[in-house]
Amino acid sequence: METPVEIDRFERMRGAALQIQMLGRLTVTRGGVAVALPASRKARALVGYLALAPQAVSRSQLCELLWDVPNDPRGELRWCLSKLRGILDTPGRKRVETSGDTVRLDLGDCSVDAAEIGRAVQEGLETVPRERLRALSAAFTGEFLEGLETGRNPNFGAWLAAQRRKFRGLHAALLEQLTKTAAADEARDDLERWLALSPFDLRVHELLLQAFARQGQVREGEEHLAATARLFQAEDIDPAPLRAIWLAARGQPDPVPRVTLTAPSSGPPPGEAAGRRASIAVMPFVERGPEHAAHGGPGGGFAHDLITRLAKLRSLFVIAQGSVFALSERAIGPQEAGRMLNVDYVVGGSLRCQGGRITVTVDLYEARTGRTLWAEVYNHQLGDAFFVLDEIGSRIVASVASEIESNERNRAVLKPPNSLDAWEAHHRGLWHMYRFNKVDNERAAHFFETAIRLDPTFARAHAFLSFTHFQNVFQGWAPRAAEIERAFEAAGQSLMADDRDPAAHWSMGRALWLRGAQDSALGELQQAVDLSPNFALGHYALAFVHSQSGDAQAAVASSDQSRDLSPFDPLLFAMLGARAMALVRLGQFEEAAEWGLKAAARPNAHAHILAISAYSLALAGRVDEARAQMAAIHKQLPDYRIEDFLTAMQFSPEGTALFREGAKRIGLR
Repeated sequence: METPVEIDRFERMRGAALQIQMLGRLTVTRGGVAVALPASRKARALVGYLALAPQAVSRSQLCELLWDVPNDPRGELRWCLSKLRGILDTPGRKRVETSGDTVRLDLGDCSVDAAEIGRAVQEGLETVPRERLRALSAAFTGEFLEGLETGRNPNFGAWLAAQRRKFRGLHAALLEQLTKTAAADEARDDLERWLALSPFDLRVHELLLQAFARQGQVREGEEHLAATARLFQAEDIDPAPLRAIWLAARGQPDPVPRVTLTAPSSGPPPGEAAGRRASIAVMPFVERGPEHAAHGGPGGGFAHDLITRLAKLRSLFVIAQGSVFALSERAIGPQEAGRMLNVDYVVGGSLRCQGGRITVTVDLYEARTGRTLWAEVYNHQLGDAFFVLDEIGSRIVASVASEIESNERNRAVLKPPNSLDAWEAHHRGLWHMYRFNKVDNERAAHFFETAIRLDPTFARAHAFLSFTHFQNVFQGWAPRAAEIERAFEAAGQSLMADDRDPAAHWSMGRALWLRGAQDSALGELQQAVDLSPNFALGHYALAFVHSQSGDAQAAVASSDQSRDLSPFDPLLFAMLGARAMALVRLGQFEEAAEWGLKAAARPNAHAHILAISAYSLALAGRVDEARAQMAAIHKQLPDYRIEDFLTAMQFSPEGTALFREGAKRIGLR
C-alpha cells in the first residue's frame, strides 16, 4: 500500500496551483485556468527542457540547443526567459531562477506530469496503487511536447526524439503494470493501448494471445497471430515464438523448438539448458554536436567495445551487436529496444566531442519497468581519444556489472527460498556472503550449493562457493586443512564449468594462495584480469597477494585499479586494506595509516581490516588511535591477538616483523 505521505504528495501535486502538462501539447494552468503561452516555439521548448533538467543549465548550452545560427542568441534567450517569467512566476513566488551564467526552474510546488511519471517509475511501479497508476496513464494525452518540433535545431530535435522514446517506454511500463491486476475487460483495453505503443514487444502479444485462449476466442487469436507474424516478418523479426506462445496458451504441443527474437550473442538465451543469466543490450551511443556522424562513427564503436567487454565478464547474457545496431538504425530507443529484445537490462547514452573535450552520458535501465538503475556523465579532456574512451569504457562496464549484480541480489532476497532458480539462488548467496560473518557465510554456501544443484554448469556459483570456504579459513571459522581443500575443489569445478570465466581463475588463484603456492596463485589471478580487464575482483586479489609478500608497488597499482573500476564494491574495505598493507611494507607508515582508517570505516569491515588499521596507526606513531581500533576488535573478539592476524595473512619475513612491531607499540604480543 502507498504510505499516507505518498498519498498526500500525490493529491497535493494533482491540486497544485500551477500545473505543467508535457505529455501531449504543452499546457500550463494556474488555479485551473489555462495560461496563454507565447507563440514562439523556442520559448515553449525552453519550458519543456528546463522543467526536466536535473540541475541548472548554462546559457551557452541553452543557446546551442535552441538557436542554430542566430544573430544574438543570448539576447533571444533573455527574451524567452522574460516570457517564461510571465507564465511561471507568481506574486511572491519566483520560479525562473538565474544565477551567473546558469538558468533553472524551481518547480517544487508545481505539478509536472512528466516528472511525476519519472518519480513513480523510480519508486517502483509495483508499489504504486492502481488509482495512481490509472491517473498517471491518463496523463498521456499525446506525444511528449507534441507540436514542438523546431526543424532547424538538431540538438533540440535529438533531445526531443529521445524524450519521446523514453516516455513511450514508460507509458508501456505503466500499462503493463496495470494489466497485472486489472479485470478481464479492463485488462484488454490496457493491452490494446500497450500494443499500439509497442507493436514488437513479445510480452504484450503473449498476454493478448493468452487472453484469446482463455476466452475461447480461437478465430480472433489466429487472426492476431497471422497479422502480427506478417508485421514481424516485414521487420526481419522471427515470428516463430508467437506460434509457440499461441500453442502453449491453447494447451497444444509445439512441433517446432522455440527460438529467440534476437541474433546470436555471447551465450545461451535466458531460460535455456545452460542456465538463466540476466540479459543486457547495449545500444549505440547517440553522437551529439553540430554535425552528427554517420553510422559506424565513435558512438557505434564505443557501444561495440562495451558489448565485447561485458561479454568477457561471462556473468551476463549480452545481445550481439547486429541486433542492437539494426534497431538503432530504425531510430528505436533503449527502452523500446529492451522490450523488443526481451532483455532484463539495457544501456544507452550519448557521446559528444567538442572544444577539446569529450562528454559521455550513460544510463542503465530495467527494460520492462523503464526504471533508471544508474546514470553517469563522464567529461574529460580529449587528448588521445582512444585512450580516454578506453578508460571511460572500463568504468562503465564495471559499474554496469556491479549495479546489475546489486539489483539481482536485492530481488533474490525478496523471493521465497524454495522458489529460486539457479541464477536467483546464486545472487541470494552473494547477498549473505557480503555480510562477512560466520552465520551469513554458512547461508551463502547453502545458496551457492543450491544454485549448483539446479545448474551444475554454473561456473560463478562454484567460484563463490570456493570463496565461502576461503572465508572460513581466513576468518578462522572452520578447520584450515579441510576448508583449504574444499576451496580448491570448488575452484576446480568452476574452471571445469567455464575456463573463460574470470571468476573461475579468481577463485583458483585465491585457493592456491591458501595452499601457499604464491607464484601459481598470481598466475591464475593474472589470467582472470587478462580474460576481462574490467574484472575488479581480479585486480583486488592481485593487490591482496602482492601486498603481503609480492611486489608492494604492484599491489598499490592493482588496488587503485580495482577501486577505479568498482568504487562502491562490497569488498571496498579489502581493496583499501590491501593498499594499506603494501604501504606498510614500503615504509610509508603515515600514508598506510590513512588508508587503513578508510578501510576500517567501511560498514562491513571485519576484524582483520581493523587490525590493519591499528598496526598501521601504531607504526605511524598514532598510538591512541591504534588502541581505539584494537578496542573495537576486542568488543567482538576479546581474544584476538597478533597471531590471529599473521595466521590469516602470508607476509614475507620483513612484513611479519613490521606488523609485530606495530602490535608491540600498543602493548600486544
